[in-house]
Amino acid sequence: MDTDKWCDAQVGHYIGIDASASGVNYARELWENRRKPFTAEFIELDPSDDGFEAQVQEKGIQADMVCCMQHLQSCFENEERAKKLLNNVSSLPKPGGYFFGITPDSSTIWTKYQKNVEAAHNKGLKTVPNSIRSENYTITFEVEEEKYELKLYTKYT
Repeated sequence: MDTDKWCDAQVGHYIGIDASASGVNYARELWENRRKPFTAEFIELDPSDDGFEAQVQEKGIQADMVCCMQHLQSCFENEERAKKLLNNVSSLPKPGGYFFGITPDSSTIWTKYQKNVEAAHNKGLKTVPNSIRSENYTITFEVEEEKYELKLYTKYT
């Protein structure tokens, strides 16, 4: 929940939702310690949980724009959880409102994976790495490393 991004956007009211208490508290602290050009509320709630839609309706939350800047990809660990997330967040925007979800794109994932394989090769490792990481996410591939040894090719000139 990065409240700084919204300071210049002239929002009237900010609703920050995070699955973790620490995330909510951190965002609240940041907002309280900075200029406050808009009102804000912070809610601990997992957008991929079954009870999300009911809690949102109970609180009367609707928005012109819903934006998920981080951790959206963690809700895609299985199809059921992804469908639940998409159903839940679709209940947040007002009619005619917008949802923006930001996740790593497949080109970025593939490029990072290729760099990991190349780095493993350069280090002399005999197995293919099964994950990529960034500051915001870890993607682990289901690879049985023993079956996929890194083939080392020597170039003769």
